[in-house]
Amino acid sequence: MGYTRPTTTTRDMLVAAPLPNHGKTYTVIPHKDVIETTKTLLDKNGFRITKELYRANMNAKVAQGVYHLASTKDEEMGMMFAWTNSYDKSTRFQCAVGAFVNVCSNGMLCGDMANYARKHTGKADHDIHTQISSQIKSANKYFDKLIDDKNKMRQIFLPKKSQAELVGRLFLDEEIIDASQVSVIKAEMKDPSYHYSADLNNAWTFYNHVTHSFKKSHPRTWMSDQVRFHEFMTAELLSQAGLHQKDTTWVTPTIDTTDGVFADLEAQDYDTFEEWKI
Repeated sequence: MGYTRPTTTTRDMLVAAPLPNHGKTYTVIPHKDVIETTKTLLDKNGFRITKELYRANMNAKVAQGVYHLASTKDEEMGMMFAWTNSYDKSTRFQCAVGAFVNVCSNGMLCGDMANYARKHTGKADHDIHTQISSQIKSANKYFDKLIDDKNKMRQIFLPKKSQAELVGRLFLDEEIIDASQVSVIKAEMKDPSYHYSADLNNAWTFYNHVTHSFKKSHPRTWMSDQVRFHEFMTAELLSQAGLHQKDTTWVTPTIDTTDGVFADLEAQDYDTFEEWKI
């Protein structure tokens, strides 16, 4: 049995994916219904979709939809709606309102937004309309919270050594990222792919290095990865923001010890692709 990475796909491919037959106790939630319900309710509630993104694994057994929504509330971020659905019993249907960073499309979700996950049982195919609608009606409240969190992170000084230590905890303790994502974050810390209008020794810049690595996450874990990471950052930094304000007298060390930290992480003998198994 091999491994396959999810790839970008199209709406038509998801709609055409064969429906599963798991017996009477399993209620299929067709990707087609999720897409049509989401787009109809977004339009009904006055949200204009500016971009649609779809990802799926082999045969679209696990699929994900992300919709960028027009918003003028913040110059750096736009609003988004996301969902995850499966035909292989590997994950519940999930949906949430969040944010994306304009320059890179990195996502941003927090716990109280991704609070709906529905098992594929009973009237699940009918319940998704109610739950998608509930999330969308609270969209502005959720988006305002993310803007506030982003602005707070912009005020937090986070030196490179501290960033490396947090990466180690995200990998070894929290198990939110895998070894391939550690490598992505390391590369971003050395030479960022995007400019976030913030210093490299800044919590917001670090946040984006990590969420950039989530582009490698499997659709079945992408939403939970985002939520768990946001909760981690909130607990570690935002709740103690006063302790992390930038010290203007701080001088960057001439010796960079972060490579040693990353070398140790990348040497760990883990099956980092377990999540991709079909």
